[in-house]
Amino acid sequence: MKRIIQSGLILLVISVLLLTMAACGANGSDNTSESGKDGKRTIKIGYLPITHAVPLFIEKELEKYEKFNLELVKFGSWPELVDALNTGNIDGASMLVTLAMKAKEQGIDLKAVALGHRDGNVLVVANDINSVKDLKGKNFAIPHKFSTHNILLYQMLKQNGLKYDDVKAVEMPPAEMPAALSEGRIAGYVVAEPFGAASVSIGKGKVLFQDNEIWQNSIDCALVLRGEFIEKEKEIAQDFVNYYLKAGEVAEHKDEQTIEMSSKYMKADKEVMDLSFKWIAYDDLIIHEKDYKELTKNLIEMGLQKNPPSYEEFVDHSLIDNAKLP
Repeated sequence: MKRIIQSGLILLVISVLLLTMAACGANGSDNTSESGKDGKRTIKIGYLPITHAVPLFIEKELEKYEKFNLELVKFGSWPELVDALNTGNIDGASMLVTLAMKAKEQGIDLKAVALGHRDGNVLVVANDINSVKDLKGKNFAIPHKFSTHNILLYQMLKQNGLKYDDVKAVEMPPAEMPAALSEGRIAGYVVAEPFGAASVSIGKGKVLFQDNEIWQNSIDCALVLRGEFIEKEKEIAQDFVNYYLKAGEVAEHKDEQTIEMSSKYMKADKEVMDLSFKWIAYDDLIIHEKDYKELTKNLIEMGLQKNPPSYEEFVDHSLIDNAKLP
């Protein structure tokens, strides 16, 4: 009888262990190392439907890579994407670099390996706003407190004799901003494209400043990979970045093919996309140390981060340095 009870307990323990292992496979970091039917590694990369992630969209549409499969995972908000990245459910993301820096500061092993774009952030205002001083006391929308967009707002106000508190910075989902401006709930906004062009193209708003008029070489969105992925699968990570850079070259053409491929991931009229692409560039996706240090200086000045990760801690430029375009 005693042996029967012991055998039963052993079977119970084994069953629990098997269930636990299955659960870990479903929800833990191993979820990102799946192989497809062809046996190739599936890389999962998170994104939001914005022009700053266009190189990812192009890379996915070209699908000429041989060593891996690429799965793009769409998210509705930055907090959702960051959570998936932090828990290891995705291998990387095209995301706000400042959010990735914050996660790095909190102990998450992330590396920024390339930019998502250059420029392409416009400060859009209502048609009755003619100067920065007209914004005093009014609502101005940003996508997230920890964003380059928030720094652009801060710098615009500072350079025009206003304090940050002279306007009411409101965090708002990007897709809601054009309607909020049209309805008078906000006096302006700064955000990733194509949402700025959405207001300007129909005459519901106008460009007060381009980002490069406020802050030259500002860094906004970056391609971020988990450090563990780079370390354990360096060859595949390198191949992925090779194709990403090639996709950036294709994106820089900003032609009908680029719009067609991008439109599968972003819902915007051709007129809006054409205007968005006039403001943005994909030809230099290297994260330069000087530009990164300027970003960290602004974050500290605004009190958004006390100890941002250094360039050496956060940026892995080895993949771009060793890149061989297909």
